[in-house]
Amino acid sequence: MLIELANYLTMFDSSFGVVRYITLRTILAVLTALAISFLVGPAMIRRLSQYKIGQTVRDDGPQSHLSKAGTPTMGGALILVAVAVATLLWSDLGNRYVWIVLTTTLAFGAVGLWDDYRKLVLRDARGLPARWKYLWQSLFGLAAAWALYTTAQVPAETRLFLPFFKEFAWDMGPTFILLAYLVIVGSSNAVNLTDGLDGLAILPTVLVAGALGIFAYVSGHAGIAEYLLIPHLPGVGELAIFAGTLVGAGLGFLWFNAYPAQVFMGDVGALALGAALGVLAVATRQEVTLFIMGGVFVMETVSVVLQVASFKLTGKRIFRMAPLHHHFELKGWPEPRVIVRFWIITVILVLVGLASLKIR
Repeated sequence: MLIELANYLTMFDSSFGVVRYITLRTILAVLTALAISFLVGPAMIRRLSQYKIGQTVRDDGPQSHLSKAGTPTMGGALILVAVAVATLLWSDLGNRYVWIVLTTTLAFGAVGLWDDYRKLVLRDARGLPARWKYLWQSLFGLAAAWALYTTAQVPAETRLFLPFFKEFAWDMGPTFILLAYLVIVGSSNAVNLTDGLDGLAILPTVLVAGALGIFAYVSGHAGIAEYLLIPHLPGVGELAIFAGTLVGAGLGFLWFNAYPAQVFMGDVGALALGAALGVLAVATRQEVTLFIMGGVFVMETVSVVLQVASFKLTGKRIFRMAPLHHHFELKGWPEPRVIVRFWIITVILVLVGLASLKIR
């Protein structure tokens, strides 16, 4: 939105042309989303507390979690507001990638919002039934995959690339839609499973989003992409701004979500953020890199799958409790230790992912 205004003002003063640079607009998007979070956050937390929209806690979980009952949740709405406003302000609204990514994020957020509303406002313990939740996730995931496939302008947009291998480029054809769907929906649910401790999910999301923003920028820049031997994807550089809004909004939310949390994001935030990471990875052709950088999300998801499979097949549990972070809590790790160590793991994995830009 503001880039159009800046383009107009350059007729009177050429210095406004600096707003055209993606790097500057990304920085401004981060700061805008952060400012919105700081300004809106306290009022939103008060309103959620006023309406008694608080977290429910399982009796069979770690006993330290019982004190969290009643903590305001659905705070993920704050993240979505900050992301949407900052994206609309600083992005080129004529860019198709921006609309596909933003719409997908908000759509998954709507699914999470309805689930949270049923559980916390209507007091329906089931929330949105799993089959309906998965149905809507699937529809929105397929819609995003179809949009990216049908609007592709260069062959690289539908090819599969592997990090650290410069020669590998598989032209997937319609198989692209299936892969994109699995990445978007899988990432959405993986972040949702990880969101079980104060700040555990949000900082890894911020770190991975920041890295994907770097991938978006270099892939969208013809000169840098050629130098790094990565696919050039015209227009995808604009997604660096969207990734920046995730970083700013995520850090702003962490201000209130850090241990001990004043607010939880709920499904409205977790499902949306996971989908945002997934669609960013697909758009930048970094699905495998997302698997590496989001290793914490992968571990949490695999722990649930293994736990359920083991119990159904043998009647025995592999972990004391799933997802994995609860296993370590029940082993006696204090909650902050689990959180920080998972953060450290994510930092390492994100650096490995970024190294693939040069090591090929």
